[in-house]
Amino acid sequence: MSVPGPSSPDGVLAGPPEGLEAGDLTPGTGLSDTSPDEGLIEDLTIEDKAVEQLAEGLLSHYLPDLQRSKQALQELTQNQVVLLDTLEQEISKFKECHSMLDINALFTEAKHYHAKLVNIRKEMLMLHEKTSKLKKRALKLQQKRQKEELEREQQREKELEREKQLTAKPAKRT
Repeated sequence: MSVPGPSSPDGVLAGPPEGLEAGDLTPGTGLSDTSPDEGLIEDLTIEDKAVEQLAEGLLSHYLPDLQRSKQALQELTQNQVVLLDTLEQEISKFKECHSMLDINALFTEAKHYHAKLVNIRKEMLMLHEKTSKLKKRALKLQQKRQKEELEREQQREKELEREKQLTAKPAKRT
């Protein structure tokens, strides 16, 4: 098997590989018109040289592009790492904002319940005042009733005594 020689940097074949002449190749077979066994070792060394030259040509042609691609991929990887770090920072900022919203909601709720507590306290003070007034009134009423009852008792006693005095007493027999 015969392979063309290395290509030039612009991709065009420069010519036949070293050690091969343009007349050594025949159009149909790719080898000389000799039998397959003849010159096998020579062909192998020529083919080895050709393969080596082709490999060098292929490497020289594609290696710079591959190295540039490798460098570009490394830069992309580094940029990706930077982007991931930035994204994580932004996520943490969003979490902080969300927690701030939660804190604000808690403060709003705390204000609401504080207002409720203040209203309950006012109501309790008002109820305390009313109960104190009611207790005073009840005490006054109780004292008034006791006084009236005492007066009635005294009145009854006076009436009973008056009745005793008014009732006819049998005269004492002397």
